[in-house]
Amino acid sequence: MVIRKSTGAAFAALILVGVSPARAAADLAICNDNGFQAVLSPAAATFDARAAWLDRRTLLWPAAAADGIYRLYHSTNAAIVAQAGARVRGADGALALRATEAAIPAAFAWLGKGPVLALAAADEPRMAALHRGQLVLVREDAQGQVLDATAVQVAGALDDLYAAAQQVPDLGALPAPRRTTFKLWAPTARNVAVCTYDSGDGPARAVTPLRFDSATGVWSANVPANLDGKYYRYAVDVHANGSGIVRNLVTDPYAVSLTTDSRRAYIADLAAPRLKPKGWDSAPPPARQQAQTDMSIYELHVRDFSINDASVSAVNRGKYTAFTQTGSNGMRHLAALARAGLTDVHLLPVYDIGSVPEQHCDAPDTARLRGLPPDSEVQQQLVGLTRQTDCYNWGYDPYHYSAPEGSYSTDPADGARRIVELRQMVMALHGIGLRVGMDVVYNHTFLGGQAEKSVLDRIVPGYYHRLDATGAIERSTCCDNTATEHAMMGKLMTDSVALWAKHYRMDSFRFDLMGHQPRAVMETLQRRVDAAAGHHVNLIGEGWNFGEVADGKRFVQAAQLALNGSGIGTFSDRGRDAVRGGGAGDAGHDMLARQGYVNGLFYDPNGSAAHTKEALLKAADLVRVGLAGSVRSYPLTTYDGSVRKLADMDYAGQPAGYASAPGETVNYVENHDNQTLYDLNALRLPLATSTAERARVQMQAAAINTFSQGVAYFHAGFDILRSKSLDRNSFESGDWFNRLDWTYRDNYFGTGLPPAADNGKDYALLRPLLANPALKPAPADIAFARDTFRDLLAIRASSTLFRLRTAEDIAQRLRFYNTGPAQVPTVIVGRLDGSGYAGAGYRSIVYLINVDKVEQKIAVPEEARRWYRLHPVQDRAEAGDQRVREARYDKATGTFTVPARTAVVFVEAFPRQ
Repeated sequence: MVIRKSTGAAFAALILVGVSPARAAADLAICNDNGFQAVLSPAAATFDARAAWLDRRTLLWPAAAADGIYRLYHSTNAAIVAQAGARVRGADGALALRATEAAIPAAFAWLGKGPVLALAAADEPRMAALHRGQLVLVREDAQGQVLDATAVQVAGALDDLYAAAQQVPDLGALPAPRRTTFKLWAPTARNVAVCTYDSGDGPARAVTPLRFDSATGVWSANVPANLDGKYYRYAVDVHANGSGIVRNLVTDPYAVSLTTDSRRAYIADLAAPRLKPKGWDSAPPPARQQAQTDMSIYELHVRDFSINDASVSAVNRGKYTAFTQTGSNGMRHLAALARAGLTDVHLLPVYDIGSVPEQHCDAPDTARLRGLPPDSEVQQQLVGLTRQTDCYNWGYDPYHYSAPEGSYSTDPADGARRIVELRQMVMALHGIGLRVGMDVVYNHTFLGGQAEKSVLDRIVPGYYHRLDATGAIERSTCCDNTATEHAMMGKLMTDSVALWAKHYRMDSFRFDLMGHQPRAVMETLQRRVDAAAGHHVNLIGEGWNFGEVADGKRFVQAAQLALNGSGIGTFSDRGRDAVRGGGAGDAGHDMLARQGYVNGLFYDPNGSAAHTKEALLKAADLVRVGLAGSVRSYPLTTYDGSVRKLADMDYAGQPAGYASAPGETVNYVENHDNQTLYDLNALRLPLATSTAERARVQMQAAAINTFSQGVAYFHAGFDILRSKSLDRNSFESGDWFNRLDWTYRDNYFGTGLPPAADNGKDYALLRPLLANPALKPAPADIAFARDTFRDLLAIRASSTLFRLRTAEDIAQRLRFYNTGPAQVPTVIVGRLDGSGYAGAGYRSIVYLINVDKVEQKIAVPEEARRWYRLHPVQDRAEAGDQRVREARYDKATGTFTVPARTAVVFVEAFPRQ
């Protein structure tokens, strides 16, 4: 960290107009400083922030004693010292506060009870100016001695004082003929200037002071030149608690592009022709989805897609432009999935990432990695040598939310190139019939506070992040949590998503840890983004309920149990855990012992634990919950013979059914988090299970996911038995552990023990599995899974009955057989009624999923004397799963014969008119 102390003269220089050449040179020197922060006036003391502004006039001090005298001290140069037992020193003055009987607003109830203090009416107009300096709340005795002192959390005051800022439509830098406008929301800043540059690494061309709007808190300037294609950053003079008065050289939260490693923001009009690939304006969009349930999604990391694909030219591997090589192995794979019925590719984060060097990143010595034993520790050691400096990260460390990541560009130094190339990628995917979704992470930033790679806190300290009761930034999401309940953080998120939808034609968004966002903000975002795109944009996300916001502690969350009725989809752990067993946090012996529905629970024990038939029956019921879309109202005959709505069934102390409509449920059994399913099955299936059978088990899980009502979500490589060599958390495990093989020769199981940081404690369990050659699939196993998966997609695409629109549709048209106490628990039987349903294609459909190792016969007298035949996709000579053609339907008795570990679909055509 480079921090230098500056003088008051330099501080004043930025606001002078018509300064001398010498002074102008000094100002430019500020812009060219290699540091990122200058301390103009160091803090005399550091305070926690145990109080909070409720609005512009009142504040709450939780748990403060009722006795004493309350004063709000202020200082323009951060000189306040407030030591217990002594008088306050260094303040410019103090404002008297009086205790009130005002109720604590619900948004602040989490802080607890305490005195609610109010300013005198005459002092209220002074507060906007005082917020630009240091404020310390002090409780004193009658002699003026300090009893307690604290800083005050500022968001409540700023949201009240500057509510009009939410309506500002054009924050950021916008070039136009003969002028460029800069706008930055920085209501607590003392001064703001914009430094402009001709290039990403050259000296500053000019420094221009910005003017402050007291109504909105926005600083702005109109530079009388079109600076399109130039670069900029801001010099912001602001008080930061603990640091003092600082000048931060900082990029723009609204930056639309950047130079290498995000050192400077790029000035661009995203509608300009120069930033559009050839054909961008005339390229037809992919087919619109009629309902959210039509979505079947392939989750894909940009670098994973091509870095290991020799059919992609070397310069494009790992880049956006790899997708433009339509003849590559990877693009042929995606095109085949699209023809089968896949609708969407969801890209792991492509916004600007804080942890990946955009140029000259390191790489492990692949020559040393190859040929090592499959259970060796050397691979992960070599990968670990470059872990912090290599080109790889999943990207859940946002730096600039609205700018494309530069490491995926062929020239990260060129702010235009990454814009054009990302659009080329979108065009290429649209061109093969796939919509494009984007994984977004607005719940945290890469860094906060006064760190060099912090943006938001260095512009409005203490505002954009969610704070705990002492004023420290909450980190329950792994990093510095943002506070989208604050008006301008909610606006930043909404504006950013609207930008991606409008200017990059993103068709959908997956929100990381969406349960940390307010439902109301997400619903506002949905309306705004739909308007920006000109059509409905699909929103899904992780609705997990945890951390400082859990159970609605601070607001109504965009979480599983609170989103029903919103139309926004959340990932369902109900079917996921039932299908694969255990939970996301399993470690040690639990990774072996917690078998699931497809990998042997009770019926094919692996010897690690004794399971009961009741456990299998409960798992079968939870699988049916997922197949019914996890909708609250669906009635299910459960294993004990009772009929219950899914909302009345238990899942780990929560309702098993939580959604109001199937589009609010995202079904999955594998994604980028945790082990791949192939790796989990290596742990949970009996060791004697052949790789051919392991491939079948994986496709049983695929069938359950494909036939489940709701959104179908798959991790890239799931269909080709992807392994990460048992890695439970490959977010920075490099290319080695995240490889994909589009030649279908290898799934990369047994390519070394995974990184020790997240897996080392389990090496004793993992080592013998990786060393066992019988667990590594042959190319024939991979090909079987690939082709069977495509058939399952085609079956889902063939009928809207697998994609029902409403909870009422599911209640009327989905019926489960083989339920209750007398069921064969290893077989799921579902019937879908197509009568009068648009797009059904068939009068009725019966699907049967047999996860057992043996053939099963299921008698369904209600289905006797029908005209069922195998689904045409499965009844082909070239069908991926040839065993399915052994399935039988006995018309006289309604008995279905299902081969071992096979998913079968029977269809009945509409009678000819």
